[in-house]
Amino acid sequence: MLNGLIVRSTGSWYEVLLDSGEVMPCRMVGKFKLDGKKLTNPVAVGDNVSVVKEENQETGMIKEIKDRRNYVIRQSPRKKHFLHILAANIDQAILIVTIKSPMLKQGFIDRFLMMTEPYDIPVHILFNKSDLYNEDDIALYHSLSDIYTNIGYQTHMVSAMDGNGIETLRKLIDGKTTLFSGQSGVGKSSLINSVLPDLQLRTEVLSDYTGKGQHTTTFAEMFLIDNETKIIDSPGIKTLGFNHFEKQDVAHNFKEFFEASSECKYDDCLHINEPFCAVKEKLEADEISIYRYQNYTQLLDEIDDQNYWERNTDF
Repeated sequence: MLNGLIVRSTGSWYEVLLDSGEVMPCRMVGKFKLDGKKLTNPVAVGDNVSVVKEENQETGMIKEIKDRRNYVIRQSPRKKHFLHILAANIDQAILIVTIKSPMLKQGFIDRFLMMTEPYDIPVHILFNKSDLYNEDDIALYHSLSDIYTNIGYQTHMVSAMDGNGIETLRKLIDGKTTLFSGQSGVGKSSLINSVLPDLQLRTEVLSDYTGKGQHTTTFAEMFLIDNETKIIDSPGIKTLGFNHFEKQDVAHNFKEFFEASSECKYDDCLHINEPFCAVKEKLEADEISIYRYQNYTQLLDEIDDQNYWERNTDF
């Protein structure tokens, strides 16, 4: 039995970096579940695994997945009732967004944080393409920065074009395993190339017709910068759904809501219409962001719709 690290996912095959330094294509046969939930990918980049060589000695079979200290999981974009693991065993996540080109969707930030918060994974929110920002854009950045830094996340304004914030980004990733993620078109690959030009990741311009990004990263891949520094480049994300969550999961993973909930009258308060709700009180006092609250209620509505659909649909 050989031990190794998953460094690239290509669908049904996985590239495993063995302890010997050899990279071996491996596959995994059979179904695999995570806490009883169905997965589209049984293992993910960042997983530590044990493998055995097949008869040809050139490929291997994954026999064991070592315990994960954390993972980032999302609803599968292709199979609604399945989940997809983006990465495992990471020290931090870097979420790349931009205020323009394409236009910012603030709700996406909160949805991304729903993936990392269950495992207390530190998140840095990078607002890329700062070279395009006018005064109103910069004012919006500072407003959003206040919202997220006040609840424990770090924000940075950066630009892959003029180098703004690139040295800070280099320091952020040094000595850590970092997941880079973001929606298509936000300049994720360009930013990584700015920090690590030797990687020469492929980049694309925005579609002239839709104004949206085009996928340039097809599969998740880990790059080993040195013995301590690793980055995981993940495919651009279009949407994030959470059919595996219950309403209380959402309430618990909006961290400022969870902290305030200890003062709510009811232990199972969802902060909607319940009396003596500390979250609503803080919202009215402008101590909780109205934008975060709107995104929160939208997620609850989606879970309501999901549960109604499942109750009234025969599988």
